[in-house]
Amino acid sequence: MITPLIYILALSVVLWGRVKRRTTFSTLDNVPGPKPKSWWKGSFDDVFNARAWDFHWDIAKKYGSVIKIPTFMGDNWLYIFDPKALHHVLVKEQYVFEETSSFVEGNKLLFGPGLVATLGEQHRKQRKMLNPVFSMAYMRDIAPTFYAIAYKLRNSLARKVNDGPQEIDVLHWMGRTALELIGQSGLGVSFDSLEEDSNPHKFAMAAKSLMPAIFKFTFVRNYFLSTMLKIGPPKFRRFIVDLIPSSWTASHDLKNIIDVMHSTSIELYETKKKAFATGDYSEMERAGAGKDIISILMKANMEAGKDDALTEEEVIGQMSTLIFAATDTTSSALSRVLQLLSQHKDIQEKLRRELMEATEDGDLNHDQLVSLPYLDAVCRETLRLYPPVSVLVRTSRRDAVIPLSKPIKGLDGQMIHEIPVPNNTNIIIGIMAANRNPELWGEDADEWKPERWLSPLPEALSEAHLPGVYSNLMTFLGGGRACIGFKFAQLEMKVLLMVLVKSFRFHPSKEIRWQMFNIAMPTVAEEDASSIMGRLPLIIERIDAVSS
Repeated sequence: MITPLIYILALSVVLWGRVKRRTTFSTLDNVPGPKPKSWWKGSFDDVFNARAWDFHWDIAKKYGSVIKIPTFMGDNWLYIFDPKALHHVLVKEQYVFEETSSFVEGNKLLFGPGLVATLGEQHRKQRKMLNPVFSMAYMRDIAPTFYAIAYKLRNSLARKVNDGPQEIDVLHWMGRTALELIGQSGLGVSFDSLEEDSNPHKFAMAAKSLMPAIFKFTFVRNYFLSTMLKIGPPKFRRFIVDLIPSSWTASHDLKNIIDVMHSTSIELYETKKKAFATGDYSEMERAGAGKDIISILMKANMEAGKDDALTEEEVIGQMSTLIFAATDTTSSALSRVLQLLSQHKDIQEKLRRELMEATEDGDLNHDQLVSLPYLDAVCRETLRLYPPVSVLVRTSRRDAVIPLSKPIKGLDGQMIHEIPVPNNTNIIIGIMAANRNPELWGEDADEWKPERWLSPLPEALSEAHLPGVYSNLMTFLGGGRACIGFKFAQLEMKVLLMVLVKSFRFHPSKEIRWQMFNIAMPTVAEEDASSIMGRLPLIIERIDAVSS
């Protein structure tokens, strides 16, 4: 009986909050947007579901860059990709428009108090400590590690296609490789030998299962999690979860995933801590020889003053955070590039020619690799058109006003030049919509054209001053919560593409349908109704004398 009572109490508190908000007129009521599909959830399920692509494209084309989204019990959210509004929310008043409480509290449960689970001064302090780790000097130092892992992947794939072209699940191998890349360079540990029959590390299995498990709780997380976390201490809430019937597998699966990730992070932290304390080289070597991100962070933390140092819990929280942030997003982006290259043979061959010519004298160093124009264009265009994360949500922490680049017509017929938003208003950041805005990118904004990056970009785009931290794109966001590892992700993509495209040709296989989870995931069209783990089979053909 306890578990139902907890849910009833949480529901009552949330419903009362919704009733109070709907008894007061909101300026958002005058903003155009889609009609709610449900009196209970509004259009929430249209925005957040695995096949929401068409809904997002349709509302962007119909309503423009500022849209009202009716959600739970008549609550209104604001969906924006207006450049000036984005700059205001993400940069100018970034501490007014913070991550939602549900996002922060959910991430704290998943990863501990790391970078994606903190706000305000605590977040700024963590970011200040981590910023030097992601410097250009570190990127140059870590490039050889990336190459070594890329060649392991190449050799494993070469053995699979040694007797001729084979259908291979690219997502599976990109996921394993991305995890190994962040494992070695981020935590100083190997999670995967990248051999065909190797047993996966328990952390690898947990990380692979995390995103599909989280997605099942999107609605509950947005509307009930913050309230439920106020009920009793953590041990009591854990007791309640354990009481949930085993038939409710989603709750138990997520709990088990969190337990594995947390226990592994603590184990790794204690190994490194012991190595630093004893100076034992064998321990240091086993813990990554002090060259990985967490080791560098731990050493800097030991030398920091009392006011700047992070707690042990915060440092441990960065471990699972790094794995989460660097695995599924990178494997999604890499899988998308390889699929697009398989569909556009001319672009694949042009890229291969550039890579072959550039590497006649051997592998490129970091600076040479990132300066290859066509490789860069292919990566930028893929990240523009197909960002792994399509939307993110912010919430106003007080009453505020959002200015617009150009006015919109309200439902009352009046022109709206700025939008007052009440405290606790949720703002959907339209990452994909901003990256595809035809007013900025031109009429071909919905087309994958790497060549667009080899000529001057549209003047309207430069004049818009989008706040993205990377190349006029919102893919890595902007402001104080922009992706801290965006240079790391770019280097991963370029190293792997260089090694793979030089060694193999990629051909389409089955019809693929991408799912709009928290992070985009490919599935086989005929299977996607029953599969949430994702697959991307492509035909891979060996084209060079790869050593076995």
